[in-house]
Amino acid sequence: MARKPDPGTRDRILDAACRLFDERGVRAVGMQQIIDAGGCGKNLLYREFPSKDELVVAWLERCSQGWPQLLEEAERRAPGDPAEQLATVIGLAVEGISGPGFRGCALRNAHAEFPDPEHPAHRFVVEHYGQRRADLCALAERAGADDPEALADRLSLILDGASANGAILGPTGAAPTATAFARAVIASATEA
Repeated sequence: MARKPDPGTRDRILDAACRLFDERGVRAVGMQQIIDAGGCGKNLLYREFPSKDELVVAWLERCSQGWPQLLEEAERRAPGDPAEQLATVIGLAVEGISGPGFRGCALRNAHAEFPDPEHPAHRFVVEHYGQRRADLCALAERAGADDPEALADRLSLILDGASANGAILGPTGAAPTATAFARAVIASATEA
């Protein structure tokens, strides 16, 4: 009879993979490194994650959880004020971007590592960014933007630019100015 894995085994393996993927990138990490870092055997790893692709998608799912959390926190901080929620989303994102050790958006980095549109990691990232745009567009519409899609796209570009800049220059770069820039863009797009 096969031994049942301890509760938390999947999370322990995923924690190890997340740490390695964040530090080195996905393609630079082999399954044996994950086995060693996770303190598990090969059979246990493959029981929990039958392929590296499935492990990568699980990592991306975990990374993407930050986005709905940002939206919830923005709503909590500015209830009933969608324009302020948009600015708060940018501000909260910039806090993470400007922190020590930020190496860029994990999803964007994974997208660069998996350019094949059919790869599950590539598809996951595209879907996530599509949802991010839809969420920003819905908030922009509630904020009374003249062109909600254009505002969502502008805010997406601010987020992406701040992320790229923050990964390279950290808190000494331009990322900390992203919130003020976003506020100006939001005000311009929602003026009556």
